[in-house]
Amino acid sequence: MLALFPEGFEESERGDELVLSAYTDARGEGRMAAAFGEVTTTDVPADWVERWKRFHRPVNAGGIWIVPPWEDPPRGADSVLIDPGRAFGTGAHPTTRLCLDVVSELEPGSLLDIGCGSGVLAIAAAKLGFAPVIGLDSDRHAVEAARANAAANRLELEFEQADARVEPLPQADVAVANVSAEVVAEVAERVDCSLFVTSGYFEAHVPSLPRFRTIDRRTLEGWAADLHARE
Repeated sequence: MLALFPEGFEESERGDELVLSAYTDARGEGRMAAAFGEVTTTDVPADWVERWKRFHRPVNAGGIWIVPPWEDPPRGADSVLIDPGRAFGTGAHPTTRLCLDVVSELEPGSLLDIGCGSGVLAIAAAKLGFAPVIGLDSDRHAVEAARANAAANRLELEFEQADARVEPLPQADVAVANVSAEVVAEVAERVDCSLFVTSGYFEAHVPSLPRFRTIDRRTLEGWAADLHARE
């Protein structure tokens, strides 16, 4: 499914079965049928623009509520407003929650968010007292979403479009990379930080990063996040 629909797909359970779904056209349906042998199609309802919002509800991670703009935050709680737009990061994914749990327990300092997506981690870190905070993403839409979300939270943060695998990385006390196991390994050889929070991979994957030693691991719903210290 990742190869067929790199822009994203949905996993859901139906009894003892795992259902994989993708929003696509006739050509995508053909590719899926060729790969899996049999597919079921359903027309997308006319109100799909509003319907997808039902799946995004406020979620608490690291003591901060991540709230979509169409929901109200819990009264009196620390919260950040996040509209994912076309970028990854609503706060609900286990890897995002794991990263925020780890970051919330660290001493605030400068922070670099590698693969910032919607900016949820960078914005929440700023709320936790980290400064300066810089977010990088290779996707222009992600950078635009992150900047808009920072403005919605009345924060002035730096978000830039950059490929962290090849372009220079700013030095930071803490770096966060909630991306993929492959990108984490590539970035670890280039990042200049004292503490490195990594995620975006399943619990079975245990990263071994040059120049770092792992000092903490968290798991949630089959996903993992690790805290590494510079050797």
